[in-house]
Amino acid sequence: MNDFDGLTAIVTGGASGIGAATAALLRDRGARVASLDRSYPTAAFDSTAAIFQVPCDVANAGSSAAAVALAAEHLGRLDVLINNAGIGATGDVAANDDDEWLRVLNVNVVGIARITRTALPLLVQSAHASIVNTASVVANVGVGQRALYSASKGAVQSLTLAMAADHVKQGVRVNAVAPGTADTPWVGRLLEQAQDAAAAAAALRARQPMGRLVTADEVAFAIAYLASPLSGSTTGSILAVDGGMSGLRVS
Repeated sequence: MNDFDGLTAIVTGGASGIGAATAALLRDRGARVASLDRSYPTAAFDSTAAIFQVPCDVANAGSSAAAVALAAEHLGRLDVLINNAGIGATGDVAANDDDEWLRVLNVNVVGIARITRTALPLLVQSAHASIVNTASVVANVGVGQRALYSASKGAVQSLTLAMAADHVKQGVRVNAVAPGTADTPWVGRLLEQAQDAAAAAAALRARQPMGRLVTADEVAFAIAYLASPLSGSTTGSILAVDGGMSGLRVS
C-alpha cells in the first residue's frame, strides 16, 4: 500500500515495540517518518531504517517541544502524529507511592498533551491531519495488579475523545488503539521479574481468548488504519486490538 505517499509522521516511543513497528510500517507505506524516543543519544537520520531519530523525553516540556520542532523542520511539514510513548506500572491501588503515580501519569497522559500542543499548529495546516494515541484494553477491563497503569490508560481513552471533539472542526482526526497484552520488551521485562516466568507467560496468553499475545505488528496495522487518509471519516474511535479480551467470553 502507498496510502501515506507524500505524507509525514511523528511516532513517539518509536525505538522499540509498537512504536518501532508503527514507524517502519508508515515508512513502508510511503510516509517520511520521525521517531522520537528518549533512548536516542542525538538527532540523526538512520539511513538503514530511513527514519529520522530524535531524542525526546515526553515527561519534559522543553524536550517535547524541541523534539517536535526539530522533527517537523526535518520533515518540512506534519500530517500524522502517533502518541505511543508510555511506561508501565504494577500493583494494586496501594502498591505505588505518590511519586510513582505522578511519574506514570506524567508520561502516559500529560506526555500526550505536551507533544500534541506543539504539533497542533502544524497539523491544522494538513489536509490529512490525524492523531492516534495508544490506550489499552485495561481502560475497559479490570485486570489485577494494574491499578495505576489502568488509570493512566483510561485517561488516555477519555483524552482521545475530548481531543477528537475539540479539533474535528479544524480537520484533525483523533483516534486511539487499545491493545491487549502485547509481545513487547516491557511485557518481557515483567515476565523476567515473575517467580515463575513460564507460568506467568501462560497466564497472559490464556486471558486473551485467542490464546496468544498480540504482536506489535498487529497493533501497528491498526494504528496505520486509523491514521490513513483512507479512513478520513473515522474520528473519536477506540479500536481494540486485544485478541477478543474486551468483548468475548468463551468457555
